[in-house]
Amino acid sequence: MQPSMKSPDAYPSRAATRNGSSVKWFLLFWLVVIAACGFSVYSYMNHLKDQMLEQLSAQNQQQLSALQSDYEKKLSVLSKEIGEMQDKVQSFNELLAFTKDNASTKTDNSNKLYTQLSEVRKQLDALQKEMDLLK
Repeated sequence: MQPSMKSPDAYPSRAATRNGSSVKWFLLFWLVVIAACGFSVYSYMNHLKDQMLEQLSAQNQQQLSALQSDYEKKLSVLSKEIGEMQDKVQSFNELLAFTKDNASTKTDNSNKLYTQLSEVRKQLDALQKEMDLLK
């Protein structure tokens, strides 16, 4: 045996060292690829979420404006109806006041008439008594 020759098992071979470092680089490459894919998926999901929120906000705004215009239309119709009802109530109040005034005036007139008639009857009765006395 020659002293300069050593057994192949005593030193790691270049191929084994190269294979070990290439495996490390291969695994590192895949870890970087997986991390990049994970970040991409996360970023895309956030983008989709933001896009969906914008669409929902736009739809909500459209529905809200439609409800507001519908509410304003109904409110204007109701205010017109209330105005008409107030006019009717005012005319009924005027009619009631007129009727009350006429009723009280008629009652007063009829009471006055009744009073006058009773006074005339009293005077007629007094005259009748005087006539009877004169006979």
